[in-house]
Amino acid sequence: MEQRPETPTVRERIPRSKSLIMPTIANPFVHRIKLSIWDKIRIAVMSVTIAPIRAILAVLFLFVDWLFCSLIVMGHRKSSTEQQQPYSGWRSLLRRFPVGFVYRALFFVMGFHRVDIRGTQAPPSEAPIAVAACHTSIFDGLLFYVMGYPTVIAKTGMKDYPLIGPLVDSLQPVYVSRTDPNSRLKTIQEIKRRCQPDSQWPQIVIFPEGTCTNGSCLITFKGGAFYPGVPVQPVAVQYKNDLDTFTWTWDGPGALKLLWLSLCNFSNKLQVTFLPIYTPSEEEIQDPKLFARNVRAVIANAIDKPVTDHTFEDCRLMMRAQEMGLPLEVGLVEFQKLLAKLGVKMDHLQERLKSYADIAKSGGYIGIEDLAKYLELPVSPALKEVFGLYDRDGSGKIDFREYVIGCSLLAQPANNDETLKLAFGMFGGDKNYIEPEDMCRIMNSAFGMADEESLKIFKQADVLNSGKVTYDEFKQYMQKKPEYAKLFTTYQRLVTLPETIEADFKNKLCTTASELDVERSQTELKTEGATSKTGEEKKRD
Repeated sequence: MEQRPETPTVRERIPRSKSLIMPTIANPFVHRIKLSIWDKIRIAVMSVTIAPIRAILAVLFLFVDWLFCSLIVMGHRKSSTEQQQPYSGWRSLLRRFPVGFVYRALFFVMGFHRVDIRGTQAPPSEAPIAVAACHTSIFDGLLFYVMGYPTVIAKTGMKDYPLIGPLVDSLQPVYVSRTDPNSRLKTIQEIKRRCQPDSQWPQIVIFPEGTCTNGSCLITFKGGAFYPGVPVQPVAVQYKNDLDTFTWTWDGPGALKLLWLSLCNFSNKLQVTFLPIYTPSEEEIQDPKLFARNVRAVIANAIDKPVTDHTFEDCRLMMRAQEMGLPLEVGLVEFQKLLAKLGVKMDHLQERLKSYADIAKSGGYIGIEDLAKYLELPVSPALKEVFGLYDRDGSGKIDFREYVIGCSLLAQPANNDETLKLAFGMFGGDKNYIEPEDMCRIMNSAFGMADEESLKIFKQADVLNSGKVTYDEFKQYMQKKPEYAKLFTTYQRLVTLPETIEADFKNKLCTTASELDVERSQTELKTEGATSKTGEEKKRD
């Protein structure tokens, strides 16, 4: 007897898009420093000997640099209608020599005795923009000295920082605001203006990641450096100490702690690699995001790091998750990938995060008991099947990323008018409303729910307290908890599956019977033919 193949499990039947698999690096915004016994002894000794002297000298050089930079920017602030022009004359000389010397001395006393420079920096006429990665540290500013004081992209608020403000302002940065919706367009326009062929501006250095990471990968490059469509020079920035006291991330040691630990190193090692100029193709000029991905791949290959689709928006979600009492890493969803593949926007994610926080009670994750409690249902086969659809990695828990993908691919498509009308018909039959006994009957049949719990859900859906739930009320309630729609479609499939199998079996029996009848008729015809032929032969004889 031929053995029937086993029915595939739910997880095997659901195709997993490779574009939505978990990233290689789970969290590029976390950093931990593990100190050995030798490290602790070294830090203790340096903290009472060399580090305090370094700190005093660093403050002294920073103050001298501040004086020179304040002199440079004094009287050079443009009016609201005047376009900023590059420094010239004594301002340019003052920035290059006294300021440059003091700036290098500042980093020297902090332990950066030598910078390992590889490759050759391109002039602005050949590559108006340099894109640098990985952006990991408060010490990344040393790159500006290495590159001969280029212009930069900086947050608007940095010019108001004490001491640091005039230093940043002396670089004539393109200021960008994360709160101004028009800032992005203004920034791109100013970058394009400074990249004109006849421009006298120095090279523009941009950290396209837009935020600090732990350097384990390259996250999504923002498009500002690539919209002008001009040749760029990729620059790889790496810190080479065995103990990483430089990485400043959202979840890790603070800036002051990192500064002190770095002052306690005997020497701090920075490697800067200038890669060949990347000239965009016509396709890349038309598609800045493609341009950005390809340049990111060049730097990633040079430093042997993977790439992920995390962005600054992931950091915003991390902070929002923390405010809701969830672990920081809950907010990591690879925002750029979800936006590109599912069209999920930031405001939508923040709304989903609120719903997720209401459900997730198992250490920041959703267990099947949490989902059952949220939906006010017992754990049933239908609920287990729906839970399995959300739980993409089969871990037994649903994280926020899986929840967002599940809502986008499962709950929302199932929550359409056709499905809702079908579910409404399951409760009310041919009526235009659902009564309490209808709710109890279906909820008990589908999920084994007690009448008291079913009536509780009925009262939540009965907004008008009329004792009847209309289709509009039913639809409104289902939209508040879209997981129900998928539950009902799953239940309906489970209920109708035996009927479908029985119908298929009957069809096969009928088909087999018909085939047997045909074979029997053909056999009888052949037998009759053979008998007639034998009779004729006997007559001849």
